[in-house]
Amino acid sequence: MKIQPVKGTRDFYPPQMAVRNWIIDGWKRVSVRNGFEEYDGPIFEYLDMYQIKSGEEIVEQLFSFEDRGGRKLAIRPEITPTLARMVNQQINSLPRPIKWFSVPRLCRAERPQKGRLREFFQWNIDIIGVENELWKIFADAEVIFTTVDYLRSVGLTSDDVKVKISSRELLRAYLISLGIPEEKLESIYVLLDKKAKLAPDTFEEILKEHVRDNDLAEKILEFMNVRYAFDQMVKASGGDSQGALADAANDLDILLEDLKAMGIGEYCEFDPSIVRGLAYYTGMVFEVHATSGELRAICGGGRYDNLLRDFGGPPVSATGMGMGDCVLEIVLKEKGLLDNQVPKRELDYFVVAIGPGAQGDDVFRIIAELRSKGYSVNFSYKFGLAKQMKEAASQNAKWCIIMGLEELDSKNVKRKDMRTGEQEVMDYEEFLAGLKSK
Repeated sequence: MKIQPVKGTRDFYPPQMAVRNWIIDGWKRVSVRNGFEEYDGPIFEYLDMYQIKSGEEIVEQLFSFEDRGGRKLAIRPEITPTLARMVNQQINSLPRPIKWFSVPRLCRAERPQKGRLREFFQWNIDIIGVENELWKIFADAEVIFTTVDYLRSVGLTSDDVKVKISSRELLRAYLISLGIPEEKLESIYVLLDKKAKLAPDTFEEILKEHVRDNDLAEKILEFMNVRYAFDQMVKASGGDSQGALADAANDLDILLEDLKAMGIGEYCEFDPSIVRGLAYYTGMVFEVHATSGELRAICGGGRYDNLLRDFGGPPVSATGMGMGDCVLEIVLKEKGLLDNQVPKRELDYFVVAIGPGAQGDDVFRIIAELRSKGYSVNFSYKFGLAKQMKEAASQNAKWCIIMGLEELDSKNVKRKDMRTGEQEVMDYEEFLAGLKSK
């Protein structure tokens, strides 16, 4: 019986592994240059930790199990709860602001589809502990800038992707200005978050069923279609330009101006239809989408000032972002940005040995000496010059060391430059003596 991989998982053969490493290396490089430090946590946690953040319904969306001690555990579907737990454990000793990043392997019990798998890698960046109101807005901007910094570094332009930015604070103030009770806001957030996934007529129908007031539903629809202008928001709400609505709009203005000052304004746009269904968001929210509009979000994030408190810690401000590798890889493939950027396999030296001494001590010694000096070196388990040279070429070797040729003295080797084809005969001992550490 042939055993297949579990549905929704991936096998990483060397070519796929090269893509994975290139993406993850890029995430790490951009994180470090933007001032973030790397952390990680366990691959499973107590189940109730995820229930605290996302409610009972999360149980159906993750892989949970009971260990031998009867403890209910879950394989991590995200790392933000682990981050909150870790920060709370050392909240009084960690210097603030905390700027951390992680690239965990995550698992979710979802129905596999294009861009969504049960097992994936996700880049997370978070800034925790900035309390000044203006600096909090700049922390939001830095999270978005770091996100765009990576997307630009892999060749995605503002014509390819857009950062769609909204504000849960703004939406909350607007809905309250319409007279919607506080206790109904969460259910409306969840509904509005589905707007992009539904046909316009279907969404309008469901909204009117949920709100049960056609005038209110129309005002919500009007607001969800506003493209940033504060007077339009005020008009849509039927309110004045004072109070919470004005404060939230002003914060959004500052954020968008900060992003322009950082040189990424062309990537960013206000889009009130971005809601982010998770209840823990408290302020700015954003998603990055391919402009083709055919895929789910490349990434998303926002401000979550209550999460550490919900996990038993003090109220500490926080903002962050998560980017999965699945949708990102699809977008990069569609844009033709992988083939010319993912490094091909490459070797410094390939040792070709033929003739009676093909497996002799001299061959093994030269391989070991080269490797000990820091060079990448391979050799062949095949015989014959042509086969071995073909193998060297397929592995992109820069140089070939050829040993055992009939025309060579046993104390000599031939060194061939695989890029130019130039060859030279060298004394074996002199070649080794002249090697410098890479």
